Amino acid sequence: MATAALSSQDWALALFNKSVLKQAKYAQIVRLLGDTHGRRCLDMGADNGVISLLLRQRGGSWASADLTEAAVASIRSLVESDVHQIDGRRTPFADREFDAVVIVDFLEHIATDQEFLDEAARIMKPGGVLIINVPHKKRWSLINPLRHALGLTDAWHGHLRPGYTRAELTALLGGRFKVLTGRTYSKTFSELVDTALNFGYVIGQRQRGGQASSDKGVVVTQADWQQNAKQMAMLKAAYPLLKLVSWLDRALFFFSGYKLILKAERRG
Repeated sequence: MATAALSSQDWALALFNKSVLKQAKYAQIVRLLGDTHGRRCLDMGADNGVISLLLRQRGGSWASADLTEAAVASIRSLVESDVHQIDGRRTPFADREFDAVVIVDFLEHIATDQEFLDEAARIMKPGGVLIINVPHKKRWSLINPLRHALGLTDAWHGHLRPGYTRAELTALLGGRFKVLTGRTYSKTFSELVDTALNFGYVIGQRQRGGQASSDKGVVVTQADWQQNAKQMAMLKAAYPLLKLVSWLDRALFFFSGYKLILKAERRG
């Protein structure tokens, strides 16, 4: 594939197709979201824009928003229109504008999570669907001590808190939303894969004298793709093995996952 062909959407889709965790996240979102045709929808915090792109391809009228200028620029490069930078408190949208809102890996990055969910309630129609994906705060973790030893701390990820339990997230939603369902996913083997990839990214950034993360953690942009060509080639080559390792999570059915996703309905 020519380099020019990778200047817009193709590079992000190529990365998505080699990312075990991004694929799992998108599958969980779609599973809960349902049909979006004819609906006004909003995604917030959706990484480098590939989740925004894939959601828009499913139909409906979509807006996107994120926290940092770099994340917004990356999303805009993929979907072009109706992309906004927000501050974790207010959004530029009208009251009761949206039939569905998807919040992806966002709440843990802001100090104003309660205020932000109040804002989400304001812009949603009664009966609208809210999907929230966050890190799952586990009592016992095999992965987190390893991550911290490698320097992959909450601060490095841009997290102001380590995540949420289901009870904590339900309490934040309060009386404005009715929780319909939820589950955890991404267990030990998938998280080992993600940890190895993040550590490889850190090593590469250090060698080039760059910064490893931001307020939104690691957001791989088109520029990163171009600057890390060797690492991306290694990822492509290693993907079959990484996918195989992630499948071992199926044997851990008795453990909760490291990601938590909830579906709620906006009360009237």
